[in-house]
Amino acid sequence: MPRSSKKTAISSQQKLITAVRRPFAAAVTRTKSFMARRPHRSFRLTRRRDYTRSLQLPGFFGFTRIVNKTLLQHRKIFLLLIAVYAVLTAVLVGMGSQESYATLTSTLQETGGEIFQGNFAEVGKAGLLFASIAASGLSATPTDVQQIYSVIIGLMVWLVTVWILRNTMAGHKVKLRDGVYSAGAPIISTFLVGLLFVVQLLPLGIAVLAYAAAEGSGLLAGGVATMLFWFAAALLAVMSLYWITSTFFAMIIVTLPGMYPMQAVKTAGDMMVGRRLRVLLRILWMLLCIAVAWLVVLIPFILLDSGLKQLWTQIQWVPIIPVVLLLLGVGSVVWGASYVYLLYRRVVDDDAKPA
Repeated sequence: MPRSSKKTAISSQQKLITAVRRPFAAAVTRTKSFMARRPHRSFRLTRRRDYTRSLQLPGFFGFTRIVNKTLLQHRKIFLLLIAVYAVLTAVLVGMGSQESYATLTSTLQETGGEIFQGNFAEVGKAGLLFASIAASGLSATPTDVQQIYSVIIGLMVWLVTVWILRNTMAGHKVKLRDGVYSAGAPIISTFLVGLLFVVQLLPLGIAVLAYAAAEGSGLLAGGVATMLFWFAAALLAVMSLYWITSTFFAMIIVTLPGMYPMQAVKTAGDMMVGRRLRVLLRILWMLLCIAVAWLVVLIPFILLDSGLKQLWTQIQWVPIIPVVLLLLGVGSVVWGASYVYLLYRRVVDDDAKPA
């Protein structure tokens, strides 16, 4: 065989070997990079010096005041945002049913005398109504189209809130119109990260379903089986909480120009190293604040609605509580997005400090 033919055969073999090795080499490189960024190893004790990272944050109440102060400084644009998206939700998705609320109210009025006594009867009824409304939302099962609209509206509220905060904190003067037109660019990327968020909640959902099944079958009557069940349920809940802590930040990072979903998830995970528990406690505090806000706002409105409609029966049709529920829902998304964004900025600023 001529020498040129041998060289050609060897060159072809080398190209084939290189083509086969390339994906494995890229995977090894990514794995080494990941292991270098993350100090923790499964079933091995991590030394404190390897994972300790600074994170200077105000206290829980102090940071909440900062979030509220930021929103109050720009209350005009945020109130307009809540109003616009509340109207869009009412038109495209619908509000809670006033008929469902009236049925709940009449049922409690019939049984309230047997359940409550003394001066706290009305407050007790309002508390039961609050629990029923929080569980059902006063609405029937939404259609597929309504579900799609609600997801799109929720994502847009999140994106516009983040866009407004990012630009106002940069010193720019913004209008809601600019936010609506400009913030929607990363909606597909944000949707994919949100889908990952839902997947990460599956272990918690499995724990809840398992609890319902165990409670119905009498498995939780006591003994070793009960202990093992709660241990497994706690592990599933911790797994979901561990994952979603960084995904909250990924929902912010993915809104940056040119950012891809998995790149945002990776960046958020790197930011959590050595800080995950502290950030998780802040996220849980945010959810607690939203729940308390619903309790503080909704119960007085339930009492007011009940009192007014007892005095003037002509206004029974006025959907006071469904409208309050709608505004609370949109307002909770705006406040939650603001809280997560400002928390993310604190972490970024902490990383930017000179060592």
